Amino acid sequence: MTGPVSTSRTRMGPLLARNEDFARDNAPLPLAPPTAQLIVVCCLDHRVDPATVLGIRLGEAPVIRNAGGRVTPAVIGDLAYLAFLARRVFGLSGPLFEVAVVHHTQCGTGFLADEAFRREAATATGLDEAALAGSQVADPYATVRADVERLRLSPLIPAEVSVSGHVHDVDTGRISTVVDAR
Repeated sequence: MTGPVSTSRTRMGPLLARNEDFARDNAPLPLAPPTAQLIVVCCLDHRVDPATVLGIRLGEAPVIRNAGGRVTPAVIGDLAYLAFLARRVFGLSGPLFEVAVVHHTQCGTGFLADEAFRREAATATGLDEAALAGSQVADPYATVRADVERLRLSPLIPAEVSVSGHVHDVDTGRISTVVDAR
């Protein structure tokens, strides 16, 4: 049996050192519903970390991140499962939680709106061109409205889950509400 692998010479090394600081003072949280009764769906872009821009703390809100922060079948499946857990494991009834869909300006998936770029990306990555087209965020105000509607119409998402839509402006840092929760 061998011990832990040294990561002092990797890019992960400094983050693991920060983790040691975190672990030193960590008080584990019990398995429970998120205290903010909120789930955030957002882009994986490193400029829009929801813990930073929304001040989300550990235990407050799960965050689902993907390219563009788009509502995909996988996201819908995750949310349906979380709603099931809320009812079955935690015994919640009535309103379960809010899903906040957050898109942002200057999203790198906006390049996918260009057909030639999208085709090249599909060839280079092996990803489906139609799926890439569906993940683009050239106009975050339009795509967040579409994704909120997709969630609201999904038969897998219970009526006790409310959905809202927001856009983060990376220049100002402000998040504006585009679609109110319901």
